[in-house]
Amino acid sequence: MDEEQRARRWFLAVWITVTVVKIAIASRLPLFVDEAFYWQEGQHLALAYSDLPGLTAWLTRLGVELGGHHVLAVRAPFLLLAAALPWLVARCATRASDATTGWQAATLAALMPLSGTLGVLALPDVPMAVAAVLCADAGARLLRGASLAALVELALGLALGALSHYRFAGVIGVGLIALLWLPEGRKVLRDARVWGALAVGVLAWVPLLAWNIEHADAGLRFQLLDRHPWSFHADGARFLLVQAAMATPLLFWAMLVVCMRGVRSDEGEGAAWRYFALLGAISTFGFFVLGFFADNERVSFHWPLPGYLALLAVVPLLLREWSAGRRRATWCLAGAGAVLMLGYYVAVSMPGVRTQLAGGKYYPENFTGWDTLAAEVRAAQAGMPQGTVLLADSFKTGAELGFALEDADIRVLDHPLNHKHGRAPQLEVWGLRDGGERVAPTLLVVGATDVKFSALLARYQQVCMMVGGLPPARIVNIDRGARRFLLFELPPMRDDGACITPAVAHIDAPAPGAALERRFSVSGWAVKDVAGVAKVEITLEGRVIAVAEDAGANEWLRGFLKNGSRDPRMPRVQFKADVDAGGLPPGRYWLGLRITGGDGSVEEWAEQPVVVR
Repeated sequence: MDEEQRARRWFLAVWITVTVVKIAIASRLPLFVDEAFYWQEGQHLALAYSDLPGLTAWLTRLGVELGGHHVLAVRAPFLLLAAALPWLVARCATRASDATTGWQAATLAALMPLSGTLGVLALPDVPMAVAAVLCADAGARLLRGASLAALVELALGLALGALSHYRFAGVIGVGLIALLWLPEGRKVLRDARVWGALAVGVLAWVPLLAWNIEHADAGLRFQLLDRHPWSFHADGARFLLVQAAMATPLLFWAMLVVCMRGVRSDEGEGAAWRYFALLGAISTFGFFVLGFFADNERVSFHWPLPGYLALLAVVPLLLREWSAGRRRATWCLAGAGAVLMLGYYVAVSMPGVRTQLAGGKYYPENFTGWDTLAAEVRAAQAGMPQGTVLLADSFKTGAELGFALEDADIRVLDHPLNHKHGRAPQLEVWGLRDGGERVAPTLLVVGATDVKFSALLARYQQVCMMVGGLPPARIVNIDRGARRFLLFELPPMRDDGACITPAVAHIDAPAPGAALERRFSVSGWAVKDVAGVAKVEITLEGRVIAVAEDAGANEWLRGFLKNGSRDPRMPRVQFKADVDAGGLPPGRYWLGLRITGGDGSVEEWAEQPVVVR
């Protein structure tokens, strides 16, 4: 009893601490782009959507209906489900073993970074994780004998999962394979009542299937075909390292050991123990193999989580076989992983930290700048005629601005991102896809950092083709230009003359973060379609410190810039300047460009950090 009480007290302390920290983070962290789109879906209630079944959108709508228009309200239902998850793991493990194991498994679920951070973001993985635990628990109960409670739990878990994500079909497949693997499982599948519960779960897929039938299988094509290369790539080899980091190394090793024991038939473990181990083994090894062929551009490290939650139900039993020092190291590493992951979210929720990360590869772009952009949009709208239409260039900008401005009906241009993330069909369904035609003044918002730098000028050219000529842009540089938007005030009538694009420029030297002497040189290039570049000024902390001069031709740009440049100076677009920073104290500074176009427009380009010695 003392051991059980100790395990329970540790769990309560960890669970309360983690839950409070997650609520604090969720109340301050700006919406991630996907969350903003789920909010937008929630404002257009439907049974299913192009990217997901309906549950995630319904939960965001429930949150804002009950809690008002706030990021915490959007996330509140997900925080509640995530808070319930360790308790469900505890119940599952207790039934399979004993109460001490249950509390220890629940503590691991609260600490493991993949599960412990659930709920901070309003994502479908939260209800899907809850559904996976319900199904795993129901399966283990059915191995001991069919009961009404187990059948109801199975039906509930299957329905909840079907309404969460396409990926839950894989969870169902893993569960069926695990049951077929075990003699007791095959007996379960011969029970007609179990198939009745499965039928209830199948019915929950009907809205999603109906949506796909109505829209030419657009969602299924994206999830199964469009987003995956389905050809071998070596990136899958990173799976073990990534998972060891996201689950913490010793805990991940413990789960792998449990997997191997579950696959071997001569261990003599109980049926429930082997069932949980098989769920984790089939899921983990399956995703490891899939990683060599599936999508390697978007985040997928969370995919094995349902299998890990099943493994956590029996991992405490394995830990008891380890030495005391090894057990302590496992718990300490799990705790450190939770602190690091939650600490990352704390840091990202702080504007000052986001600014410090600007210019580096760890800059949290998708969390950054939306409030600033919304304020600039409101200011621009205030100076435009009544009835001005707001137009975004991608679903990301449309959804995030929509939340910031409380407008779920912002029209959106066609953009590669809309297709890459499977959102283009949904925009069509809502009637929000805009072809560029207009009969009223329009404020167009373009995300300059939403495409690869080499494709930026080509994107400007595409925007010209869609909306016509572009006036000089109002530049919104967030965090020194690490996040960059351009606002165009378009007249009611389309201008089909030659389109002058915004400038595209690059500082070749010095490199970002370089340590420099007081006198140093700056070189690079700048182009601007049709009008060309009249002057390039070098700035330090926003103050002009040098005027660049012509440095000759840059033939390399012809191949680098997708679709090429229509700058009349091409290829003589290289510049150089000598800078004297002798009057400045040593320290870190931001080096930038001020570009004056041949049409008289002036643009502040993104800045980069340098260190003056």
